[in-house]
Amino acid sequence: MSHELPPLPYAYDALEPHISEQVLTWHHDTHHQGYVNGWNSAEETLSDNRAAADFDGSAGALRSVTHNGCGHILHDLFWQNMSPEGGDEPTGELAARIESDFGSYEAWKGEFETAAGAASGWALLVYDSFSNQLRNVVVDKHDQGALWGSHPILALDVWEHSYYYDYGPARGDFVDAFFAVVDWDESTERYEQAVELFE
Repeated sequence: MSHELPPLPYAYDALEPHISEQVLTWHHDTHHQGYVNGWNSAEETLSDNRAAADFDGSAGALRSVTHNGCGHILHDLFWQNMSPEGGDEPTGELAARIESDFGSYEAWKGEFETAAGAASGWALLVYDSFSNQLRNVVVDKHDQGALWGSHPILALDVWEHSYYYDYGPARGDFVDAFFAVVDWDESTERYEQAVELFE
């Protein structure tokens, strides 16, 4: 199976002034494409090694599948998590669940912002199917710190390439900008799909 880079669900300049056209172009067309290419290359290596019954290069390829595969999946979610019409706060079932599991939207947001400040990769809101609750998690790189059995609901990329051109070292300003374009309808749909599977 060959993986492909999906197009952005909006124009490259659609999230301005919060995220610039230049950052979206670099981030999507170069960085995200790199993860797609890395995943495809690793899959090809594994396929060749299986056919040759020679597994000397398979360990690195297996790690590359995890790193690049997670990079591709999380970036795809990140793009879908944003919209030119985004912002505000969640409503409906997701809003009620955030209040139930975190105490309030403000408590969730404060914890999520802390995760975004601590991560060397991603801050995620996930549905933890093992404990049947929402959680914020810190994921370093693309695949270190993920929680088994969890389903991403909201993803924020805090690698420096996602914000440094626009905000310099002020990561917190980028996190604020992200909240101005969050597409809560998309996150709510992902939450409802996860709950339907496991509750």
